[in-house]
Amino acid sequence: MLKQRVLSAVILIPLVALLAWLGGWWFTLFIAFYAGVTAWELLRLVGMNDFAQPVTWLGVVLAVLLVAEGGWPTDPWRLQGVLVGMILLGLVIALFLNRPRAGTDMLLTLAAGVYLGMTLRFVALMRLREEGLMWLLVMAITVWVMDSGAYFTGRALGRHKLWPRISPKKTWEGFLGGWIAGIVVAAVLTPWLIPGMSGWQGGILGLVIGVVGPLGDLSESLFKRQVGAKDSSQLIPGHGGFFDRIDSFIFVAPVVYLLLQWAGW
Repeated sequence: MLKQRVLSAVILIPLVALLAWLGGWWFTLFIAFYAGVTAWELLRLVGMNDFAQPVTWLGVVLAVLLVAEGGWPTDPWRLQGVLVGMILLGLVIALFLNRPRAGTDMLLTLAAGVYLGMTLRFVALMRLREEGLMWLLVMAITVWVMDSGAYFTGRALGRHKLWPRISPKKTWEGFLGGWIAGIVVAAVLTPWLIPGMSGWQGGILGLVIGVVGPLGDLSESLFKRQVGAKDSSQLIPGHGGFFDRIDSFIFVAPVVYLLLQWAGW
C-alpha cells in the first residue's frame, strides 16, 4: 500500500503542478476532467445498494460543462444557459426513463453535477486571477498542512469526537490542531508569495480555510457512510478516488475565491 501511495504521488504531483503552472485552458480542462470523474464517483456511490439509479453520463457532462464554462470571459447569461439547458434536458430524459423513481433519480443526477461543477469551477477560476498560481499554492499548502496537523494532533491528543455519526475518528483536538496549523502557515506563506499581502490577511485566510476545509471532508464522508464505502473509488492506487483527494477543496475553493473578491485582495 505504501509503495502504491508513493508511486501515485510521484506521478501525479508533478503532472498537476505542470498543469497549474501552464494555467489557461490547460488547467481549466484538467479541472473540468477532474470534476467529471468526481461526479462519476459520487453518482456511483449514490447508486450503491439500490439507493438510486442516476443517469451517470448526464451528471458527468453537467459537471464538466460547468467548470469548462468558466474558462471563457465572464458571461452570466452563458452560465445560466448551461445550467437551465442541462436541467431541462435532464427532465426530458426522465420522461422517457421506464423507472418508478425516474424523477428522483434525475434530481439526484442533476444535483451531483451542479454540486461538483459549481464548486470545483472555483479552482479553475482561482488560477485565472492575478497571481492565481500563487493563490492556488497558498490554498493547497494550507489545506495539506491543516490536514496533517489535524491528523497528528488527533492521534496524540484526541479524546472528544467531532462528528461521530459521520466520521468516528475525527476529534475536536485534531480539528483545533489543524486549524492552528492552517492559520500559521497561511500567515507565513501569503505575504511571501503574494505581493502586497500581509501576515494578518494570510491569517484570516488560514482561519477561514481551517473552518470550511473539514466541512468538505465531512460532506464527502456523509455520502460514503450512507452506503458503507471506505473510498469513493480505487482510481488512484493507494489513495482511493478523485473525490477523496479534493473533498476539502470543494468548500475551500469557492469560499476563499469569494472572500478574495469581496475583500478586494
